[in-house]
Amino acid sequence: MSILVLILQCIFTGFFVFAGIMHLIKPKLFKHFIPDGLPKNTINYIVGVIEFTLGLGLLFPRSKAYAAMGIFILMILFLPIHIWDVTKERPAIGSKKLAMIRIPLQFLLMYFAWILYTQP
Repeated sequence: MSILVLILQCIFTGFFVFAGIMHLIKPKLFKHFIPDGLPKNTINYIVGVIEFTLGLGLLFPRSKAYAAMGIFILMILFLPIHIWDVTKERPAIGSKKLAMIRIPLQFLLMYFAWILYTQP
């Protein structure tokens, strides 16, 4: 494994573990990302546990590929939410500009997850 892949793995582990914890201890931060009419708390907590688990999964050789593919799939599932956020008058992420930047960033995260998946 190259040093760049190892660095990417550490960054993703930290990011997803942190994001998962934040979903659990600060659920109000994420409520505006979840469309109205859906069970916001339930979805938020489930996503938090999934993100935390996938982040930890990157640390172990036997689960790294599964965790990386899980993150890739999660990023695909989140993409419509980020596109929807751009269309809102007041995006959940804060500003229209940040909401627009987030779309290509999502594809970059998907690419990085794919790299982690394909590297032994």
